[in-house]
Amino acid sequence: MGEAGARRGQWVAVLATVDTKGPEADFLRTYFRERGWEAKVVDVGLRPPQQGCPAPDVPREEVARRAGVDPADLLHMRRDRALAATGEGAGRLLADWWQQGRLAGAVGIGGNQGTAAACIALRSLPLSVPKVVVSTVASGNLRPYLQASDIAIMFSVADFVGGPNHITRTVLSRAAGMVMGAIQSEPPAADGRPAVALTALGNTHGAVSALVDWLARQGYEPVTFHASGAGGTAMEQLAEQGAFAAVLDVTTHELVGEVFPEDIYAPVRPGRVRTVGRLGLPQVVAPGGLDYFIFGSPDTVPERYRDRPTHYHNPYNTNVQARPEEVRRVVEELVDRLNEAAGPCALVVPLRGWSYIGEQGAALWDPRTPEILRAVVRERLRPGVRYVEVDAPINHPEFVRAVQQVFQEVCG
Repeated sequence: MGEAGARRGQWVAVLATVDTKGPEADFLRTYFRERGWEAKVVDVGLRPPQQGCPAPDVPREEVARRAGVDPADLLHMRRDRALAATGEGAGRLLADWWQQGRLAGAVGIGGNQGTAAACIALRSLPLSVPKVVVSTVASGNLRPYLQASDIAIMFSVADFVGGPNHITRTVLSRAAGMVMGAIQSEPPAADGRPAVALTALGNTHGAVSALVDWLARQGYEPVTFHASGAGGTAMEQLAEQGAFAAVLDVTTHELVGEVFPEDIYAPVRPGRVRTVGRLGLPQVVAPGGLDYFIFGSPDTVPERYRDRPTHYHNPYNTNVQARPEEVRRVVEELVDRLNEAAGPCALVVPLRGWSYIGEQGAALWDPRTPEILRAVVRERLRPGVRYVEVDAPINHPEFVRAVQQVFQEVCG
């Protein structure tokens, strides 16, 4: 398969800051070539390669020019902006190669700097392109690096200093194997069913799983996204690419994080809920998860939230009840964004709780919550948006049946 790939005139891109990671980049290039795949090293560094280091196939000067930056300015720019430029320039190069049918996959290596530049570049590639990053900072918070991209991350274990050693050679070889394996693993063709996107959290699982089963019986392909920040953004980006016939956005919790950035599930791209409406796709929306905040472990909960009813979801996920004034700010944003929708749109509201932990009788239940949304709807929701109330919690079969009926109406 490797030889066939080489004959097709394709190659694997190796992204690295060659001034500090040149020997490791050359190791990967050689590793791919010895197995029948052409590989090209793309230099995303700010400084020239060290003397005697194997030259990159695409020098930093070309990468900078791709970003519209004079290469001579790289060392004089503020460092974060210079790295963003090399990442963007490499991303434009990779996107061109992909459009031309030349790029088979990509692997990036680096510390913090190289990881940032490589991820910026790899985020420019679509879902179908194999992309792996080997990083010395893989155990840290990589959410800003990955955003909503399907980049696979490997921890380098040892640092990339002094050239490959028996530890880093092992890790880099496995990363190369991941890329080659992904290239050879063609996904099955789509079965022709129209796809419908859904959003979910564990706290809305009952409703979403029932809707998934129902959609499949109706002849749709349900595709569910975890509403943890990256999930909602990924759904909207795929909607922009024409992946879905309709959307059941029943778990809109990411709006909480957009209005209150302390919540760890803020969307990685602002404007949650707006995209599907702008595209004119049929959508049914519910306030799933808008009744609480999500933080990390208990010690990460900000001081001002610590005197409230709290649900300890797991050791790394703590849920805190939202107060009425906070709920109002979030649902006002939800309603305003639904008002912008260019296509058929409906809001279905369960009156007895918007999550397992926020339903009547549960730890975070507040009877004022649904009344706040009712008031906002009366004040702000435009007549063209269908509004349905259900006297049940979100995970109850009554709510599911109401969503099914409204979905058929908006898609009719």
